[in-house]
Amino acid sequence: MPPRPHPARDLREACVDQALAIIGDVGLEALSIREVARRLGVSHQAPYKHFPSSDHLLAEVVRRTYRQFSEHLEARPRSSHPGEDLKSMGEAYLRFAIDHPLHYRLLFGTPLPDPAAHPEMMAEARRAFQLLHEAIGHLKPPTSETDRQLDALFVWATVHGLATILQTAALDQIGLDKVVLAEALPHALHRIGKALAP
Repeated sequence: MPPRPHPARDLREACVDQALAIIGDVGLEALSIREVARRLGVSHQAPYKHFPSSDHLLAEVVRRTYRQFSEHLEARPRSSHPGEDLKSMGEAYLRFAIDHPLHYRLLFGTPLPDPAAHPEMMAEARRAFQLLHEAIGHLKPPTSETDRQLDALFVWATVHGLATILQTAALDQIGLDKVVLAEALPHALHRIGKALAP
């Protein structure tokens, strides 16, 4: 059993860490304040001082994960060429999905708490989308806001779909050549660049 956290901040941080561990170990459905307390060896009431419900705890885990995701995208190698910069973002996106599969599934593959009830969580989610939105704005001449958002969704859907497929066993089952798999992301990013070219 992990050591009992004492200071309030330590307990808050321990709850967040343990919530992510529970999701990774046995799935989102098993997350509860009581289970977090049990794993931490504290009274089942103690976590409620920081999180009124398991949804609030999950929202904090998701908020931090979105922030981690955004920081990962922001830390990508930058280029003054808009097409190369968008390509670098796509590569960073896929790298996050590969290096942090639990976090990636949490953001894009699990039911999340009510966005209206957790604005801080959604602020971090919008920050990640805004990075893509800005990169597309540098790639193309000014267009309507609707067109720019549609382009952002097109890029996101393409890279997300590829990242998701690469994490499944489906590719092994259809027997794609390793060369094809190695070229999948560069090919997709090249096609995106062609599609969005002025």
